[in-house]
Amino acid sequence: MDFPTIGAPDAGDTAWMLISAALVLLMTPGLAFFYGGMVRAKNVLNMIMMSIGAMGVVGVLWVLYGYSMAFGEDKGGLVGDPFQFFGLSGLFGGSYLANAGTGAPAAIPLVGTIPATVFVAFQAMFAVITVALISGAVADRLRFGPWLLFAGLWATIVYFPVAHWVFSFDGVTAEHGGWIANKLKAIDFAGGTAVHINAGIAGLVLALVLGKRRGWPGTPFRPHNLPFVMLGAALLWFGWFGFNAGSAVGSNGVAGATFVTTFVATAAAMLAWLFVERIRDGHATTLGAASGIVAGLVAITPSCSSVNVVGALAIGAAAGVLCALAVGLKYRFGFDDSLDVVGVHLVGGIVGTLMVGLVATKEAPAAVEGLFYGGGFDQLWRQAVGAGAVLLYSLVATTVVALIVKYTIGLRASGEAESRGLDDTEHAENAYDFVALGGGTAGSAFSSAPVRTTVMEA
Repeated sequence: MDFPTIGAPDAGDTAWMLISAALVLLMTPGLAFFYGGMVRAKNVLNMIMMSIGAMGVVGVLWVLYGYSMAFGEDKGGLVGDPFQFFGLSGLFGGSYLANAGTGAPAAIPLVGTIPATVFVAFQAMFAVITVALISGAVADRLRFGPWLLFAGLWATIVYFPVAHWVFSFDGVTAEHGGWIANKLKAIDFAGGTAVHINAGIAGLVLALVLGKRRGWPGTPFRPHNLPFVMLGAALLWFGWFGFNAGSAVGSNGVAGATFVTTFVATAAAMLAWLFVERIRDGHATTLGAASGIVAGLVAITPSCSSVNVVGALAIGAAAGVLCALAVGLKYRFGFDDSLDVVGVHLVGGIVGTLMVGLVATKEAPAAVEGLFYGGGFDQLWRQAVGAGAVLLYSLVATTVVALIVKYTIGLRASGEAESRGLDDTEHAENAYDFVALGGGTAGSAFSSAPVRTTVMEA
């Protein structure tokens, strides 16, 4: 079969996918608020700019060669042909509208039942937010210019090939797709491996290459704006319905089922995180609620098409508990993951990916059975291999990319820049005019409590 196929798109599917693409785009500004509120006041603009900068860099690379690397014809089992759709060649043209005079239907390049350009846009948003997620691990100390270079190199070397492995199915955009989707047959409906495990381990590697913030962990780093954090979590939850239900690539029953499982798993994870806080620390916090929301969204992402409501509740509860406990690992092992990318995205992605092998049920759209539903270990080992392969590849490739940037243009801000704040030194701006308000220097009022009050720094 020749790709792309030419035909008339389905109006309902196209409308839903345009909405879904816009919802996923909204997630990156939501992430910017979520991360921006968690840092000190003197670094909030820099944190927001790292997410917004990723939108620019990845957006340009995606239409040049990223889409082709992800969804072009498989080359050597590693990556799609980067020249097949270079500059989106072959995806524009044809009869865009039905000819009312002749009755001839529209005839344009399609992916399934939707215009190929809509699929390109939808998948572009996945690429953008995956890169942006990494930035939370290196808050307060990574220079903006090197971040943009890292983002472009990492998207090219890590994300585009992994997206090909996970998201490129045979006979959809090319005759042969990626090995995880088609040969291993691991289930990752919307990106537990390609997005969250991938970004989570990359965040850990980049944090280790950069080194700890000056004064960490002895110096407390308190979130400067918890309403920002909750606003970001709310925007993420809202946009995530496009992320998961949109991955049905149509307005259909799969979208409906994944919408429901996404909602209930997230609700369960939030409650589970708050329960852990209440038992461990004696109080439930706003930061904990926001973090629980994100943990649940992460964990249900790979599994939303393969579980029923009971399975979704189990995945959400497990993610809420395990991620709430995992965010404290950085103090035990001494890695400075500033905003808990490892504890939430890496751990949550692993939980959701592996639990497909436990609680998947044939009544769900994916129609497979996990261990607890009589399916044995067959799906579980597939999930484990898929998660492990992405984790290992991302670990090695991210190390290479980070070291290239470090030893060419440098990664880390100077000690003086960290002290003054990256908003001032990197962007010549400040988020808040404390002098006009009668305060002191930017950030001085926000430096007396831990960054995550729900975790004991022992």
